[in-house]
Amino acid sequence: MEMPQKVVKDVPGFFKIFADDTISRYEQPLMAASEQVAVEGTRSKDIVIDPATGVWVRLFLPDDVPHGQKLPLLFYFHGGGFCCGSTAWELAHSFLSGVARAARVLVISVDYRLTPEHRLPAAYDDCCYAVEWAALGGGKAEPWLESYGDYSRCFMGGESAGGNIVHIVGTMTAGRHLGALHIRGLIVIHPFFGSEERIESEKAASETRASEIELSDLLWRISLPLGSNRDYPASNPEGPLSPDLRDVPLPPVLVEVAGLDMLKPRGLLYYELLQRCGKEAELMEAEGQIHGYHIFYPRSEATRLLQDRISQFIHRFDV
Repeated sequence: MEMPQKVVKDVPGFFKIFADDTISRYEQPLMAASEQVAVEGTRSKDIVIDPATGVWVRLFLPDDVPHGQKLPLLFYFHGGGFCCGSTAWELAHSFLSGVARAARVLVISVDYRLTPEHRLPAAYDDCCYAVEWAALGGGKAEPWLESYGDYSRCFMGGESAGGNIVHIVGTMTAGRHLGALHIRGLIVIHPFFGSEERIESEKAASETRASEIELSDLLWRISLPLGSNRDYPASNPEGPLSPDLRDVPLPPVLVEVAGLDMLKPRGLLYYELLQRCGKEAELMEAEGQIHGYHIFYPRSEATRLLQDRISQFIHRFDV
């Protein structure tokens, strides 16, 4: 009789991680796309962009946009520690519907492959592929993108692991010719970074925070390429193997941190790194808010303020 695997971490409602670094995910309420009938002021549709990997995107379009009016494009990468999450999650869908309405954008939210079944760099490759699909591939023939997408005003955004992906895909596409598609800015929310060396806030962590740091380490362990550690370039943007950002032509970056988030200090370090490297960067802090508050509470006042700031950041590039 096969013995059950030992659970090393149970995050109720999200996932269990076992001793052999496999995972079991809890079911989450899902929201189906609604292409013909608007829900929460937006229509949405799902498109498989890579049948070989199963990667798909969900588009969010404000319902009151006149046919042919061009909107900025926002590529969005969800969070979940690389190992869980989906753009079809009910709460994620609600937040992105709100972003599409508030910012008057056409959202392209990517459902990338998850770890540990598909270790990094799979998620980075999938999200970069989504940008290429829209710019150079089948996405150009997608009716919503063709009718409503302004390829001269494109942005990338994401929270937590998705914020990490924004940074990496931003560096992967920086300086690349993507046809008519121009990345004008990056929106990095509660970014998930790490390093082998503890930063000061982690060294002084309370018992509760220590448990969160332990979870962070575990998520990196089941996500990184085998044989890598937390100084892997995608984990540690200041690590010994990371590119010198002074040499990377990144567009302007909006960094958002949450006041009660264990990852806030790393988000601030990322913002400071961008500044030291001569990049145009803005910082927003949601005081008194937890990690991912905008997903857990998509109709809160704090979330509305974040959506408004995203809109301001995007439309500063309007002609």
